[in-house]
Amino acid sequence: MTGILLMIAGVACLGANDAIAKALTAGYSPLQILFLRNVIALPFTVVIAVLMGGPSALRSHRPVAHLLRGALWVSATMMFFTSFIHLALVEATALIFVAPFFITLISALFLGEKVGWRRWLAVLAGFFGVLVIIRPGGATFQLISLLPVATALVYALLMLSARWVDPRESVWTLLVYLTCAGALLSALLVPLVWVPVRSGDLWLFAGIAIFGTAGMTMMTQAFRRAPAIVVAPLDYTGLLWATLFGWIIWRERLDMMTIVGAALIIASGADTVFRERRHGGT
Repeated sequence: MTGILLMIAGVACLGANDAIAKALTAGYSPLQILFLRNVIALPFTVVIAVLMGGPSALRSHRPVAHLLRGALWVSATMMFFTSFIHLALVEATALIFVAPFFITLISALFLGEKVGWRRWLAVLAGFFGVLVIIRPGGATFQLISLLPVATALVYALLMLSARWVDPRESVWTLLVYLTCAGALLSALLVPLVWVPVRSGDLWLFAGIAIFGTAGMTMMTQAFRRAPAIVVAPLDYTGLLWATLFGWIIWRERLDMMTIVGAALIIASGADTVFRERRHGGT
């Protein structure tokens, strides 16, 4: 039960993180939002890592691997935040949940992993759910709708890139170096888009850092307190939070096609998680 509650709370925090990011895109570049988020979050992340994993959590055996993972994370976050400028929060959130489709595809085509026909059916269902939401060729289609899908692809690469990290390193080491790499890489380009931060927005930047860090910490702990097969599907409660925040702040409403597409994506992802844990992905 502790793991379940931690996962639900963690996903809610990440939902708040995304809602704040969308609000900030009205006045700031996604790159500046990402930079300030990482800079503010880094001290909190270091403290949490030391408390949970000890001083050894700050030591990496393969720093280059973390730098490459940081580049993937910056790219994914930039695309996701950019999509907030044009898309409803719930629509962007639903599309990013197609990441398990890309993880399966990459694993089968490039990593030589065995994927059974049932898992392929789940993958195709998720892909069809994406098509239902973005409706290519339809009057409501926007090219920007492909950004969350591209985000899901890069996020899948980020998840698979965990294999590059030395197995002696803990999840807390990954968290610290991902935040640090994000801050360093975004700092290289942020002067090109920098605008003065309004004093009234400081609390929003602090909020996105706190909620983002708290969300990742609680989700990490959830996987330590309960079986993955129990807590992993709860990640999809993020769609409920996106719907709630979107309606409260921007009065966004779900249309039927988005509901159907999101349901297909969630069913596909949940089936993939269960099958992976029970039958080794076949």
